Amino acid sequence: MRYHIWTFGCQMNKADSAKLAAGLDRLGHEVAVSPEDADLLVVNTCAVREHAEQRAANRLVEAKRLKAKNTAVKIVLTGCMVGPQLDDLRRRFPYVDAFAMPQAFADIAAAGIDGLPEGCAPSQFWDGVFPFAGGPTAFVPVVYGCNKFCTYCIVPYRRGRERSRSIEEVRAEGRHLVDGGVREVTLLGQSVEAYGRDLPDSPDLADLMRDLHAVEGLMRIRFLTSYPTDITDRIVDAVAGLPKVCESFSLPLQSGDDAILTRMRRGYTADEYEAVVDRIRRRIPDASISTDVIVGFCGESDAQFQRTYDLLDRLRFDKVHVAAYSPRPVTVAARRLEDDVPAATKHARLQAVEALQRRIAGETNAALVGRIEEVLVEAEDKGRWSGRTRGDKLVHFGGDFHPGDLVRVRIERAGPWSLSGSVCSGVG
Repeated sequence: MRYHIWTFGCQMNKADSAKLAAGLDRLGHEVAVSPEDADLLVVNTCAVREHAEQRAANRLVEAKRLKAKNTAVKIVLTGCMVGPQLDDLRRRFPYVDAFAMPQAFADIAAAGIDGLPEGCAPSQFWDGVFPFAGGPTAFVPVVYGCNKFCTYCIVPYRRGRERSRSIEEVRAEGRHLVDGGVREVTLLGQSVEAYGRDLPDSPDLADLMRDLHAVEGLMRIRFLTSYPTDITDRIVDAVAGLPKVCESFSLPLQSGDDAILTRMRRGYTADEYEAVVDRIRRRIPDASISTDVIVGFCGESDAQFQRTYDLLDRLRFDKVHVAAYSPRPVTVAARRLEDDVPAATKHARLQAVEALQRRIAGETNAALVGRIEEVLVEAEDKGRWSGRTRGDKLVHFGGDFHPGDLVRVRIERAGPWSLSGSVCSGVG
């Protein structure tokens, strides 16, 4: 059997698709480079935003077209669009053969996939599957699910409660990936600092970082996404003190207004959030910090948006991922709050944040011109290489390298979204 996987959404979805592909290969199936050549089409979906869900739905239309040409083709819908109640999905997509909630890999067998080793239960099989190394970087989930239940977020309803993997299992996957050529891993969790709370002896993210730091051949460790109230001094100290851990934080703000934060059920005030940023920057002055913001949440006034804008202007993040609020089914906000901010207002606020961040990122990156940055070589295109600094900034440069090389680049030019320069010292 030949399979093709379409993946939408976050890094966790990419990690899920990588594991699914590795498991299918282990069962003797082959990847189809083109969907037209596939016997199995998997659409791994994101439902965090309405736009992401629509993109996945459009891909399902393409899958339907391919199935019409070849009725033997099987279609599986998985990811965050799939909940425990399937009536609506079956009505919308009657041509889909099987539905599987996120990480419910064994449920894909409903599409007629077989080949499990004799005597091996589906859950046992998938627990032992590690993804292939697809390059010098890889995503490694360490804690699944989320216990936060922010009023706008569908994730807890789709991915369930927090469930941590053991340090031993994560270490084994890390070693497997390094043996395949990976040099940088990103530890994933919807709230990654929640790692370990449900495990015996309650290890934390700092413990996991220290364990992985000892893996020979691993050059870098990243982690995301952080939750502001979960970042402890112990974790910050681990980032500061472990040379392989990159000084880069993904720290969603969502709003700079306390009333909106309360309505979102975020569990902190704007001042408390700012104190976390200050604590990180005092301990790690060169830390790179990115954030997420939602504009146009239920009831957001002009004054409340301005407070978000002003906080972003003051804190000067390296990156800001901004989205206009869209109601997600089953969430508290969709059931109990009114989506009353006009679409045009949402769009204007989104553009204002993007313009602000373009200016801030341009100024921040311009200050790097003349500096020498450590860059992990990732990909080549038309004779130019690209990679990322420890602070997760994209750098373009020339030379003769291989993916996974570690080089030092003198930054010569800077824009809001990338840097470019020349390699000034050897390969590591």
